[in-house]
Amino acid sequence: MDFATVLKSLVDTLGSTVLLPVFIFLFAVILGAKVGRAFRAAVTIGVAFIGINLVIGLMWGSLAEVSQAMVTNAGISRDIVDVGWPAAAAVAFATDVGLWVIPIGLVVNFALLFTGVTKTLNVDLWNFWHYALIGSLVAAVSGNVVMGMAAAAVAAAFMLFLGDWTAKGIQEFYDLPGISIPHGMTAPMVPLALPFNWLFDKIPGLNKIDADPEGIEKALGSTFGDPMVMGFVIGIVLGLIAYTGEFAGAFVPTLGKIVVLGVNLAAVMVLLPRMVRILMEGLIPVSEAARTFMAKRASGKEVYIGLDSAVLVGHPSAISTGLLLVPIAILLSIILPGNRMLLFADLAVLPFLCAQIAPMAKGNIVRMVFVGTILLIFGFYFANALAPVITEVAGGAGFAIPDNAVMISSIADGFVWSPLAFMLLGKYTGWIGIGLFAVLTGVLFYFYKKNEAAWDKLAGAKGE
Repeated sequence: MDFATVLKSLVDTLGSTVLLPVFIFLFAVILGAKVGRAFRAAVTIGVAFIGINLVIGLMWGSLAEVSQAMVTNAGISRDIVDVGWPAAAAVAFATDVGLWVIPIGLVVNFALLFTGVTKTLNVDLWNFWHYALIGSLVAAVSGNVVMGMAAAAVAAAFMLFLGDWTAKGIQEFYDLPGISIPHGMTAPMVPLALPFNWLFDKIPGLNKIDADPEGIEKALGSTFGDPMVMGFVIGIVLGLIAYTGEFAGAFVPTLGKIVVLGVNLAAVMVLLPRMVRILMEGLIPVSEAARTFMAKRASGKEVYIGLDSAVLVGHPSAISTGLLLVPIAILLSIILPGNRMLLFADLAVLPFLCAQIAPMAKGNIVRMVFVGTILLIFGFYFANALAPVITEVAGGAGFAIPDNAVMISSIADGFVWSPLAFMLLGKYTGWIGIGLFAVLTGVLFYFYKKNEAAWDKLAGAKGE
C-alpha cells in the first residue's frame, strides 16, 4: 500500500473532527507552544467542530425535509439530479486524482507558505476534495491523469490566494482573528459577487436599506430583531410554504412539523455562533504561538489558519440569507429556461455559498439575497454544463446513479464557476490553459501583495 493510499485511508477513518485536532496539535508544538497547552487547544478545537457538525446536521435534516416537500409540491421533474456534496466528495476522493490530492495540496501549501507567497496554512484537509473534483474533471475531459493532478495543484494555490485576499474581511466581520477561508465551495463566490454587489449600490432605494442584523434589530425591536426569533420566524415561513397543502388531512401533525422546524432553525441561530466561540478559544494558543514563531524567524509575517466555511454559517447574515434563498432556488429551478437540474440533497449548503460574500455586503441581508439570487442563476447553468462530466467521473468511480436520473450534479461545486473553468481549459486548451491559470494565480498573488489594503477593502475589510 503506497503513501497516498495510507494517507487517504487515515483521513477517511479519522474524519475531520479527529484529524484536524491532530494536525493543529503538531502545528502548535512545532511553533513552540507548550505540549500541554497545545494538547488542550487541539481537544477544544475537536470538541468545537463536533458541536458545529451536530448543529449543521440539525439544520441539514430540517432543511432536507422542507426542501423535498417544496420540490414535491411544485411537481418538478428533471433528468439531472442533485446528489449532494457528500456524494460529490466521495466520488472526487475515489478517483486516481483524488488518491493523491492530499499530498499534492500539502506540498503546494507548504511551498507557498515557506516562500512567503501565501499567509494561509490550510488545515482543512477533508475539503481538499474540492481540488480532487477539479482535477478529476480535467483528467476525464483530457484523458490525462497527470494533467488532472496539475489542475488540482493549481486549484489548491488559487484557493490559497482567495483565502488570503478575503481573510481581513472575514476576520473583521466575523470576529475570527488569524483565520482565512480557502474553501473551494465558498471562496470562488467572492470575485463573481463583486460586480453584482457594486450593481446593488447603483439601485436607488434598495441601496439605502439598512438590513444587516443590527439594523433589523433596530427596526423590529429587540424581540423580533433577535437572531433566535428571526430563525424561528424564517422556519415558520418555510414550513408554511412547504406544508400548507397538508393541513386539510392532518392539521395538528402539520402544525407540529412547522413549529418544530421553526424551533430547530432558532436553535441553529443560537448554537452555531456559540460553537464557533469555543473553536476560537482553542485557536487562540495556536495563533499566539504562530505570531511568536514568525516574529522570531520571519520578521513578524502573519500566518492565517485556513478553515472550513462552516465556521461562518452561524452568523445571522449568512444563515438568514441561505434560508431565504431556499424557496428562491426552487422557484428558479422551475422558471429558468433550459434548466434540467432537480434540486434535492444540497439545498442546505446555500448558507455556505453566500457566507463569504457577507463582509463585502456588510451583512446586509437584502443585498446578500439580491446577489445570492444572481449567483444561483449562474449556478444552475454551471451545474447543467458540468453534469455530463460529473456523471462520467462518478461512473468511473463506481458511484451508483439514482434510478430517476440520467445525469447527476450538485449545488456544492456544481454551482461554482471554478470547476467549470478548469474543465473547459482542460478540454479545449490542455496544458496551455492549466499553465495560464497557474500564471494568473501567480499574478494575482503579486498584485495583492503590492497593495493588500486596497484588495482587502474590495473584499469587505474596513481598512484604515
